Amino acid sequence: MLSRTADHLFWMSRYMERAENTARMLNVSYETSLLPQSAAAVEAGWEGILSISELLPAYTARYKNITPRDVMAFMVKDVDNPSSIISCLRAARENARAVRGTLTTEVWETQNQTWLEVNRMLKSGEFERDPGQFFEWVKFRSHLSRGVTVGTMLMDESLYFMRMGTFLERADNTARLVDVKFHAMQNDFFGAPQYGAPETESTQEYDFYHWSAILRSVSGFEVYRKVYRDVIRPERVAELLILRPDMPRSLHASLNEVVSNLKLVSHDANSDTLRHAGRLRSELAFGRIDEILATGLHAYLTQFLERVNVLGGRISREFLMPHAA
Repeated sequence: MLSRTADHLFWMSRYMERAENTARMLNVSYETSLLPQSAAAVEAGWEGILSISELLPAYTARYKNITPRDVMAFMVKDVDNPSSIISCLRAARENARAVRGTLTTEVWETQNQTWLEVNRMLKSGEFERDPGQFFEWVKFRSHLSRGVTVGTMLMDESLYFMRMGTFLERADNTARLVDVKFHAMQNDFFGAPQYGAPETESTQEYDFYHWSAILRSVSGFEVYRKVYRDVIRPERVAELLILRPDMPRSLHASLNEVVSNLKLVSHDANSDTLRHAGRLRSELAFGRIDEILATGLHAYLTQFLERVNVLGGRISREFLMPHAA
């Protein structure tokens, strides 16, 4: 396959996944900001969204204060923000248009219709009227895009590069989400009863809403209940989102998909790219959450993000054209 074609397919899928993950994070922050809490806590939550996406400097250069309205406008419809939902959907559609002949009619029409529809919704003010419904729509269009891709594309290199892009982006986004959300709760987490500190009824209630919100942001609330059948505990949330291979948005599940699709496009079973990906996956496969927490979750996730970034660079150099994320 031409590296140019592979590049467009890879990034089309990455941008679509990025739009969905941004919608997920914004939706959770929007819902949790409606809960009774201090103004400082609300601001910290929205600041966390900007930190996850590494957009805090870009935001503060344009806005005086961190407010829900400004952050959502910046992250949803600001065409000058390359990570906004509108920018991601535009980039996904442009990459799809560049390889129109490689895609099935259904895949192209799904991408094109999403782009046309999001413009109509933003112009008509639908986003402002009901942000939650808009975020659900973005998630639905991403689900539809993946489903149409798997259901209509030939199972060849085109599909493998698209799947690789999707799950590499998902691994990156889940790691960022877990890192920032645990960082925000670090005092509460390390002060939980199992670490020797008393827990009041109010902190229990806040913890429940906080952790359940994180789980809902990755469609993991029902999954957690099914797997653990227990109250929501931070270390189990971390285990579910990092190490469980059967949790669709976990780091382990994402790396399983990246490695399996990388094997399908790689002509050299001993390539450095494949070895790097395989080593990263094996550490997730044999890792233990108590060891990760003992050595420091933030340090672990920071290193994971660096290695995923390196892996993306290796994939680009070996298979794709140079591209800026």
